Amino acid sequence: MAQPPVRVLIVGASVAGLAVARALRLAGIRPELVEKLAPTVVAGAGIFLPGNAIRALRELGLDNPLRPLGAVIRRQRFLDATGAELCSVDLEQLWQGVGQCRALPRADLHQVLLTGAGGEVRYHTEVCDVEVGDETTKVAFGDGSYAEYDLVVGADGRRSAVRRLTEIGGAPHPVGQIAYRSVVSGGPEITEWTALLGQRSGIALAPMGYGRVYLYADEPLPAGSAPPADPLVRLRQLLGDYGGPVPAVLDAVEKVQVAVTDEVELSGWFRGNVVLVGDAAHATAPTLSQGAAMAFEDALVLADELRAAPSVVEALARYESRRRPRTQWVLDRTRDRDRTRDVAPVLRDPVLRAKGGTIFQEHYRLLVDPV
Repeated sequence: MAQPPVRVLIVGASVAGLAVARALRLAGIRPELVEKLAPTVVAGAGIFLPGNAIRALRELGLDNPLRPLGAVIRRQRFLDATGAELCSVDLEQLWQGVGQCRALPRADLHQVLLTGAGGEVRYHTEVCDVEVGDETTKVAFGDGSYAEYDLVVGADGRRSAVRRLTEIGGAPHPVGQIAYRSVVSGGPEITEWTALLGQRSGIALAPMGYGRVYLYADEPLPAGSAPPADPLVRLRQLLGDYGGPVPAVLDAVEKVQVAVTDEVELSGWFRGNVVLVGDAAHATAPTLSQGAAMAFEDALVLADELRAAPSVVEALARYESRRRPRTQWVLDRTRDRDRTRDVAPVLRDPVLRAKGGTIFQEHYRLLVDPV
């Protein structure tokens, strides 16, 4: 690019926004970063980062500060609801030469990204209007101020205000699923990523070091239904008949986050010089643990194209063209795995015992290759 964008605004200071800020700084671009929430509002649960997420963090220059955090995950074990083995995936073999898988508190990842982004965020700053022009975009903020930018990046999640205000796309689509998340301390020792699959519901447990375990569980949520008033009570009801480590884990759970799961699938990711990244552009159910990985890869490709393309608009078109096949793969494989979970155990479990490791490993085949 002959002249890189000088005035760049990133809306959203969570995983995607901080990753883009880091990538742009490495490309010699110093963006403004705004976040409508307070700096103290950081998701308190954990996160599992597959090998391609670690590779992207390495390219962002952030793998070293990540290494002391959390725990390396070398194998995924899939069990039935009683705790009997179904299949497993050797993660070291799957991601060989790519990166070690790691589970850690989400707050720790956020701090690494925030430091890498330079730590300069305007919190309590809401975007109220976005006026896309021929060359620049005018943004109105909640405090009544305005500013013009050469590039606006919507990194504000599944319910993106930037997406709505620019009419790039509509609301996210519920997938009929509800998710429960918790960080558990004082429970049984969990040394490997372990999932138990029941009748249209399941739980995954991942060690994060220092006796902490990241718990993720889900179940169907009929259309129009509301999340449970007491998530902890419902979680114990949902998993009360499960075996293996689940009873001891449930005894140790103190607090549960609950959220309705939805996905974002758009016909386009940019309009003029406004572009969407991460969940704002292509959110999926968290089944493959690819949300952060896709956001990191988005950041790298966007920065790469802004360096190389002759104009901002051309850079955004190239960014979407490069990223869309990969994010579509993740969406398709996520739906595949969710359909596997929804099959009755009497039909599903024999198949998984015979070839489940191969099936689940195949879901990541395209992602082993570089972006």
